Amino acid sequence: MVYRAIYAVLLRHLPPEAAHAAGLRLIRAAAAVPGGAWLLSRFLAPRDPVLRVRALGLDFPGPLGLAAGFDKDGRGVAGLAALGFGFIEVGTVTARPQPGNPRPRMFRFPAERALVNRMGFNNAGAAALAARLRELRARRAPARRLGRGPEREGGPERERGPEHGRGAERGRGAERGRGPRPVIGVNIGKTKDVPEESAVADYVTSARLVADVADYVVVNVSSPNTPGLRDLQAVSRLRPLLAAVRSALDEASPRRRVPLLVKIAPDLADADIDAVAGLALELGLDGIIATNTTISREGLRDGAAVAAAGPGGMSGAPLKARALEVLRRLHARTGGRLVLIAAGGIETADDAWERLQAGATLVQAYTAFIYAGPLWPRRVHAGLARRMRAGSGADARRPGNTRHPGDARHPGNARHPGNARRPGQDPPGALDPRPRPAAYAMPCRLCDVVEP
Repeated sequence: MVYRAIYAVLLRHLPPEAAHAAGLRLIRAAAAVPGGAWLLSRFLAPRDPVLRVRALGLDFPGPLGLAAGFDKDGRGVAGLAALGFGFIEVGTVTARPQPGNPRPRMFRFPAERALVNRMGFNNAGAAALAARLRELRARRAPARRLGRGPEREGGPERERGPEHGRGAERGRGAERGRGPRPVIGVNIGKTKDVPEESAVADYVTSARLVADVADYVVVNVSSPNTPGLRDLQAVSRLRPLLAAVRSALDEASPRRRVPLLVKIAPDLADADIDAVAGLALELGLDGIIATNTTISREGLRDGAAVAAAGPGGMSGAPLKARALEVLRRLHARTGGRLVLIAAGGIETADDAWERLQAGATLVQAYTAFIYAGPLWPRRVHAGLARRMRAGSGADARRPGNTRHPGDARHPGNARHPGNARRPGQDPPGALDPRPRPAAYAMPCRLCDVVEP
């Protein structure tokens, strides 16, 4: 109620981009107060064990994350994590700093519960982001960094009891008056001025710069706001790009395999979605984020008003149906062998639950956070926890994660796809053969979603 009053009285009268910047500054300021992030996280961070997710070799306190685009340069990660997001995806960043497209470039449509943006990857560059995240990790990471995946050498990940891992890190962070160390993904895109024939090298530069600070990396080839970018979704062009980024991450991070995902557009034809899914399996990609913003303007209450804003990607409620359709198609094509992160039109716990039931391991949102305010992540996680417990008793696990991280791992989930396997281990994508309750009939793999 308080946020809605502030929005009605103040924020809605500011230009959308100015309101966004003001909101991010407030979040940063709250986290900068000594003990501020810790205090916020005490009340807002997901703590119910039923919400925990083991995905991409990482431990997530909850399945709801903040999609890329809200915090492009990683300036508000600590505060955003303290508000209750299970993970934060920063970016999109590019190899070179760039100002983005001319203003105005962000437009609110409250009646549609939507945003239209044509930001154009405005950011300070991958090097600046990497330096900022490196400083954040140095401040918040004791002996074992929370959330990081296993190193390449030294055998499989160790099981962690209450005295290790997330609980222990949260406790140590509390002693220092800091919030928990968040899981951070980095979304990378193409520099606008780089010609298309040099796009692979441009992405590789960004990947090398962020490899040591990213818990996972997302290749963004689906924003409609960089000329020619979506052409890279064609399999013939996507294959060499993803292979080169994978090699760059491996070279830049020789001891820790950095999970790699690709983010696709909802506007792809079904045949192209199938082709991307097949390519992801072929290359051993870790996952797919479905979906980015749409250029479609179908199903709007006031299409003329939205059209008057001009071109750009639309996020929010109008994207819901198509994003869910793409997710279901990807799940059907990949058979649980990839982590699927759902994004697009997620506004409520029911929306998030529907995506989890449809095959997602994690979900992301952006637009709903803008309209609903800082308590929204906590409300969604609380609603998800109720649904999970109602679906399969008091000890229910979320879909696709019937065993909690720290329990003995079930067959097919001993190591994340792409990590080196010991002889005799199941291949990537092997599924738990045990029957599951109908409410939890989902893949047992692990995962990460909408980005202006």
